Amino acid sequence: MKIFKKSDYTITKNGISQLETIPIGGIKQSILIQTEKPGSPILLFIHGGPSMPVPGVSNRGTDYTLVMTTKELIKNFTVVFWDQRGTGKSFSKDIPKETMNLKQFIDDAKDVTDYLRSRFKQDKLHLAAHSWGSVIGLNLAYKYPEKYYSYTGFSQITNWVENDKLSYKWLIEMATETNNKRALAELAAVGEPPYTKDFKQWSVIRKWQLKYRTMFYDAGDKKSATFFSGLKIMLRSPDYSLIDIYNSLLRGFKLSYTDALIHDINTFDFFSEVPRLNIPVMFIHGSKEKHVMPELITRYFEELDAPKGKSLYWSEKSSHAFHTDDARENEQRLISHLLEAQGS
Repeated sequence: MKIFKKSDYTITKNGISQLETIPIGGIKQSILIQTEKPGSPILLFIHGGPSMPVPGVSNRGTDYTLVMTTKELIKNFTVVFWDQRGTGKSFSKDIPKETMNLKQFIDDAKDVTDYLRSRFKQDKLHLAAHSWGSVIGLNLAYKYPEKYYSYTGFSQITNWVENDKLSYKWLIEMATETNNKRALAELAAVGEPPYTKDFKQWSVIRKWQLKYRTMFYDAGDKKSATFFSGLKIMLRSPDYSLIDIYNSLLRGFKLSYTDALIHDINTFDFFSEVPRLNIPVMFIHGSKEKHVMPELITRYFEELDAPKGKSLYWSEKSSHAFHTDDARENEQRLISHLLEAQGS
């Protein structure tokens, strides 16, 4: 739509700036490929949500992605963003609801990986993911280390139930501090996690996380991430229509949160299921994070057996979505990590 301003950068004719629709998991799904250096190592990024496709196909020509910036990345790597099934350019009303489960998302991501390996004739690629995408990404890195040079988890989720328990406690504290009787009543009524009954039960804590802005931290300048930051990226996109945005934020949201998916996200535990990674791994977390609680990634990082190397960095001005300054620093961290992993 590009209703705000021109692109942050334009890839030269010698590079690649291409939107592709490919068959993945029995349906058509969309990927965006951007690079100034065809033949360079591939970085596949898996967005959060479900049903929040930023970074995603909407990021063509946009430097800031809510997580990192990309202008320098595309000079060194072939950066691929993928809109997951049921969201953005990969939404379709014909997607079977029963396919909206964790195993299918992991299988889809593996198929995207294999498509890129075949298309660009590369045995391995780099993998990065944010939030919900990190549940998919860490599974891939553990199950298929032969397909990846490295893994990077932004706002890495390690155990959804344990995170909900910490979030519940924090929300009770905030509601008490602000004398929010309605929040206290609703949280008391739903009780402590886990929330596996249905979407209605699961959504109560999400409602109050949204009210208390757990995903965003205001650093006091105009460069902090907000909900509008993600919406603006989609509105600026040369590839997104208003229907694509509607499909992402409303129709895709309703499609994604099935009882099966709610069950899946409440039953995995990376502490026990992924105790070791056989590729280099980097985690980047907002130090002001109140959505994916920092104590869990700190503990997981300490316990993780990573013989190829591991690192954990904190972004000082960020919560779940990253401040522009932190996003630029994340890009440099990512470039260094990928280059080091490539040579290892």
